[in-house]
Amino acid sequence: MDYDVFNGDADGICALIQLRLVEPRPEATLITGVKRDIQLLERIPNEGVDRVAALDVSLDKNRDDVDRLLAAGADLFFCDHHFSGDIPEAAKLDALISQGPQVCTSALVNGRLRSAFAEWAVVGCFGDNLDTTADTLIGNLSSPVDRDALKQLGICVNYNAYGSQLVDLHFHPADLYQRMLCHTSPTALLQDDQDLFETLVVAYETDMRAAQSAPRAVEDDDIVVVSLPDEAWARRVSGVYGNDLANQSPDKAHAVLTDIDGGYLVSVRAPLNNRKGADAVCRQFETGGGRAAAAGINQLQRDELGRFIDALRAQYI
Repeated sequence: MDYDVFNGDADGICALIQLRLVEPRPEATLITGVKRDIQLLERIPNEGVDRVAALDVSLDKNRDDVDRLLAAGADLFFCDHHFSGDIPEAAKLDALISQGPQVCTSALVNGRLRSAFAEWAVVGCFGDNLDTTADTLIGNLSSPVDRDALKQLGICVNYNAYGSQLVDLHFHPADLYQRMLCHTSPTALLQDDQDLFETLVVAYETDMRAAQSAPRAVEDDDIVVVSLPDEAWARRVSGVYGNDLANQSPDKAHAVLTDIDGGYLVSVRAPLNNRKGADAVCRQFETGGGRAAAAGINQLQRDELGRFIDALRAQYI
């Protein structure tokens, strides 16, 4: 049996779309979840596994299951841009991993496939707030596209993945992937499935308006820390609001704290003009991880908030 394992955000979805437009696997079992649900390979059984594609999830966070699946004889394609740690050397592991600050999984897949479906890579890059990379890909396209529409689509698909549980989302990521896969390009999707696009845009704009009034717990020359309430809209908007703040103040680091039971859900964005260190800050905490430019903590205990702010400030002063 085949398994397609992917992060439920724009990058993970758009990376898998590219792969499956080139090499369809209609019988593959889809494994995904909310944005921060990244230890996904543990859901794959021990037996009867032939091929696994793992996209936009950290190898380091899935290391035990990577070893387990390789030992069981599965062929594993692992493509990602988060912290990986040491990459196993195994004949059945095809690892396409780069932690470059201007790289995402969709861009890596696009390179592997020689730009076969580059428009989808553009959407994935925009979703990960990699506008420069997206614009480079657009410049290499053979026909013009509506840049603003592709950017809005990437942002909104990315927004849909945020939440502490699937009930927070407007679309289950697997359902959203399958709906988007029906179109060979995002341009075709925008033409033929306007209901999907409009639903996401309206929801995104509504939640972003609510976020604009959020209090700032810390604001100085180097960092901004914003506090959001324990509400579904706040969990949905936490990541994209962090991107928006980073775009507005590219020399500052930003953290968005969303109140959850027992602590905080944390999204960290490194300064756009210094895209490094976010993962180093978050990995200091038990449930933290991510990449150099954007990272997070799934459960920051309340009594650790001061230590987190100190770590953020120490990284970016």
